[in-house]
Amino acid sequence: MTDPYIVGWAHSAFGKSEAPDTEALMAEVTGPALAHAGVEAEDVDGIFVGVFNNGFSDQDFQGALIGMGNEALARVPATRYENACATGSAALHGAMDFIASGRGKIALVVGAEKMTATPGAELGDILLGASYRVEEAGVGGGFAGLFGQIAGSYFQRYGDQSEALAMIAAKNHHNGMQNPLAHMQRDFDVAFCNTVSEKNPLVAGPLRRTDCSLVSDGAAAMVVAAPEVAAQLRRAIRFRARSHTNEPLALSRRDITRFDGARRAWVQAFAASGLTLDDLSLVETHDCFTVAELLEYEAMGLTKPGQGSRAIREGWTGKDGRLPVNPSGGLKSKGHPIGATGVSMHVMAAMQLMGEAGGMQIPDAELAGVFNMGGAAVASYASILERVA
Repeated sequence: MTDPYIVGWAHSAFGKSEAPDTEALMAEVTGPALAHAGVEAEDVDGIFVGVFNNGFSDQDFQGALIGMGNEALARVPATRYENACATGSAALHGAMDFIASGRGKIALVVGAEKMTATPGAELGDILLGASYRVEEAGVGGGFAGLFGQIAGSYFQRYGDQSEALAMIAAKNHHNGMQNPLAHMQRDFDVAFCNTVSEKNPLVAGPLRRTDCSLVSDGAAAMVVAAPEVAAQLRRAIRFRARSHTNEPLALSRRDITRFDGARRAWVQAFAASGLTLDDLSLVETHDCFTVAELLEYEAMGLTKPGQGSRAIREGWTGKDGRLPVNPSGGLKSKGHPIGATGVSMHVMAAMQLMGEAGGMQIPDAELAGVFNMGGAAVASYASILERVA
């Protein structure tokens, strides 16, 4: 089996959207993604939709909403995927498996979430659905509380890393200033991010507001096509590798200071591609909280365990560093509409490889890594992308 290529995409602005629901959000990106790829709706053999929902909307059966927002797609087979914060990557893998198996030649992948209309307390409970409620339902601070525990345990083992987390937040906000689609385009400096204040209070454990990603609305879409189809189109990004690993859902059953599933996903991707971390031009990684990005430095092999702070302190992950991480601003600045996130990350990487990233552009980008995870490092997806045409 041969994986399909990414041949086109579209991406809404992330933030507080005027769109009333996911149906409207998805309609914003489906037509533009097809146009960007240079294909028609009747060319699409399957639709793969990523929406977490879990209570954000009473309307479910989200896969069928594509056809409500775009009549030309109403009779194309559509399936909805959910895998917590990796929902978008799960939908992408479903589309790729569909084409690689020979069941179709062109697939549309759409990820979306409408979050900002949900009251804060209700929203926190919805997100806790991505935890193991049997043990973790009472965690203070909702999902931020889980990552607050992770940060606290890491600090206990390796020392207080608050300044390093502030440096990650400041880097990603600075990068987001060049992303016109980002939810928050404000350039917070390290001093602000590292200071607990009325505008930057503690949220959970040692995590401050600036350590936490944003509650966002948004959608992103990609068109993937079999290689022989992609050869006739304007753009082609291939997967040198893709991998998916899992860890136990409960935090109590693993070492929460190590993202072992993320490490295995990267190991598998590098083994399949024949590449190493040094070959990558950039990485888009899942910084739902700044401590997640820190631990992902270690999981991808940029540093040894416990030394993730070295990567940010020595400037390795800045836009002009040895491995730029989150030149898009990441979830921290770009935003984190759950179902859209995995698709968005692949779009941002593809833009880099095509030289279409504008102010975010990393010069001469040739290979891009993407890491998207669901829950507290439970489901891990790693991709390595390369431009073909």
